[in-house]
Amino acid sequence: MPDQITDPSDLRGDCAQCFGLCCVALPFARSADFALNKPAGKPCPNLQGDHRCGIHADLRQKGFSGCTVYDCFGAGQKVSRITFGGQDWRTGSKEDARRMFDVFPVVRQLHELLWYLTEALGLPAARPVHPELRKALERTERLTRGTPGELAALDVAAHRQEVNVLLLRTSELARAGAGGKGKGKGKDRRGADLIGARLKGADLRGASLRGACLIAADLTGADLRGADLIGADLRDTDLTDADLTGAFFLTQPQVNAARGSAGTRLPESVGRPVHWTAGG
Repeated sequence: MPDQITDPSDLRGDCAQCFGLCCVALPFARSADFALNKPAGKPCPNLQGDHRCGIHADLRQKGFSGCTVYDCFGAGQKVSRITFGGQDWRTGSKEDARRMFDVFPVVRQLHELLWYLTEALGLPAARPVHPELRKALERTERLTRGTPGELAALDVAAHRQEVNVLLLRTSELARAGAGGKGKGKGKDRRGADLIGARLKGADLRGASLRGACLIAADLTGADLRGADLIGADLRDTDLTDADLTGAFFLTQPQVNAARGSAGTRLPESVGRPVHWTAGG
């Protein structure tokens, strides 16, 4: 078997092995998520010389809640340590720094696909497409190990589309066996506008919520077992006491963006955000 990522921990950001790329390469605008404007390629003023955040423990209190939601899926350490061989953007040439900042978002997208493909291969119901999923995972892993020039020239949107066909088939197979008789069970709500929707206690078992906008929706006590949540916008979504056991394609950034409680049941693939129990 070719060299590939198999450990989910490799698909989580490890800031100690990164040169603070998300704090430099990415832009952000002053909003409820960020306290100031910052263009792409300019270091955040909170970034220290050792690539650590100077206000990491107080990000939410200082107006940078957006930073607490973000995760690079391990792309930061891949670009820092492998793609550029440990070359720090601070000490390299301006051209090398620019290339690093251009490549980082590309690898981040590829690593996100690796997360989905790895999860899909762990779903028993998706066995009919496991061979194709494995080939897609191996190809995606090879792409992440390309040279800076190869990565910069990659049509990542086209690759995402190819992989998405497999992920959609995976979703159909996984949701086919989801039970439930309540309203919304198994319903296709792909891309639905559910901003502020009142879905308290809703039976959404086996529902497709792919790309659904659930900003500030009330899903208190909702049953989301076996639901597809890929790309769903869960910013400020109330998941208090909701059951997401068996929900798939759910990422840590999505969970971090939502609100929850000790009673919220989550898949093993994601952790419970600290701010859920800290009142943040």
